[in-house]
Amino acid sequence: MAGMMSSSLRRSIAPTNSLSLLRKPHLLLQSFYSSKSSPAFSSSPETLNDENDAVPTSGISRPLSEILKELNKNVPNSLIKIRVEDGFSMKYIPWHIVNRIMNLHAPEWSGEVRNITYSADGKTVSVVYRVTIYGTDAEIFRESTGTALVDEQGYGDAVQKAEAMAFRRACARFGLGLHLYHEDLL
Repeated sequence: MAGMMSSSLRRSIAPTNSLSLLRKPHLLLQSFYSSKSSPAFSSSPETLNDENDAVPTSGISRPLSEILKELNKNVPNSLIKIRVEDGFSMKYIPWHIVNRIMNLHAPEWSGEVRNITYSADGKTVSVVYRVTIYGTDAEIFRESTGTALVDEQGYGDAVQKAEAMAFRRACARFGLGLHLYHEDLL
């Protein structure tokens, strides 16, 4: 199910087939983020000649300030999901979309699980995740936590859910999707 794309998302990008998008995932995001003023999306071709070997190159060898500027852009609503917990609806960006945005704008990023801790009663698990971004002038990292119920039903196990949450939150500390946390205040 993670590799499937909603029909509305599929219709909003240039006509192509799903297999083509899997080979060129950067085109999915590039179609939403394209901007003439953005150096990350110049009109010059950024892929190899063979369409099966497409490689995004927008973030390679750039200063950290440029990478962070791109990550701080608002994520299009078409990439945002909504879930309801305890009667409240929350917007979020799925981890696989966050991963692709990071690959597009900061291809030199790395991520790692720093710690996995189960609560004393064994009902929850917390994960600490670190994301590091490498620019030509510096490297920086951000860490965050995610917590999930161990016995919660649904897709994936509790550690996977907590890791995905911690990953998204660590990326938000660079500005990615941060607008979702404070859009009610605007």
